[in-house]
Amino acid sequence: MKPVLLMSVLLVALAALQGCATQESQRQLEQAAIAFQSVSEDPQILHDAPKDVMRAAESLERAKRFAGYWGSAEDVAHYAYLSQRYGEIARQHSEQIQNQRRATQLAMERERLRQALQEARLLDIQHQGRWLEDQMISLAAAETDRGLVMTLGDVLFKAASAELGPSANRTLIKLVRFLQLNPKRKVRIEGYTDNRGDAAENLVLSKARAQAVSDFMQSLGIADGRMEVIGYGEQYRVAENASARGRAQNRRVEILFSDEQGRLSSPR
Repeated sequence: MKPVLLMSVLLVALAALQGCATQESQRQLEQAAIAFQSVSEDPQILHDAPKDVMRAAESLERAKRFAGYWGSAEDVAHYAYLSQRYGEIARQHSEQIQNQRRATQLAMERERLRQALQEARLLDIQHQGRWLEDQMISLAAAETDRGLVMTLGDVLFKAASAELGPSANRTLIKLVRFLQLNPKRKVRIEGYTDNRGDAAENLVLSKARAQAVSDFMQSLGIADGRMEVIGYGEQYRVAENASARGRAQNRRVEILFSDEQGRLSSPR
């Protein structure tokens, strides 16, 4: 092949390769720009991770500058990648800070509840006799063949979840206060579900909800040894599952109280 013709072929091939590289780097640059826009328009991320967002912006700007130069596709890809990574780091950093905030708020709320319980205990202990009778009534506990039982409805939990909702606080605080003034009493916490869905999953959910109640009371000072936790899943329904109302009644947590000496009836 003549030297001139060979040189022409090589130049064409080089131009084709360069064109492919340029197209790929342009694609990466566009992806980086879209990713940065998502991060930069989130006020929470801008507030929590401004330095990471700034680094993402600087890297994206460099990638754009290199995109105008011949033969700099690798530089474009490099800085486009850096911009995306800094954006991801900013998002993760913001999520971490928000989780820490939520944990701090939860700890403050728990501490506030502990203090309120302590103050109430000091006040109530002076009137313990009559107060105990009133408190048992306010717990809405019913006498059954298994002993005294308090029923917590499904509304205290988030839908299809074992996470306690805010409305659970007032109900469970009454229970905690009663147990604080009756240190010998114990409880068995039993979880139940309706019959919708997988039976094995329902069994797990029922145990998780009962455990959530136990964990909450333990965080407010009730010793773990005073509480038994068990899940029964779909067993022992109290209403028919054919109606929405019946299913709602079956989705419950029951608190079974011991006698004054701490004796609980046998599990079902």
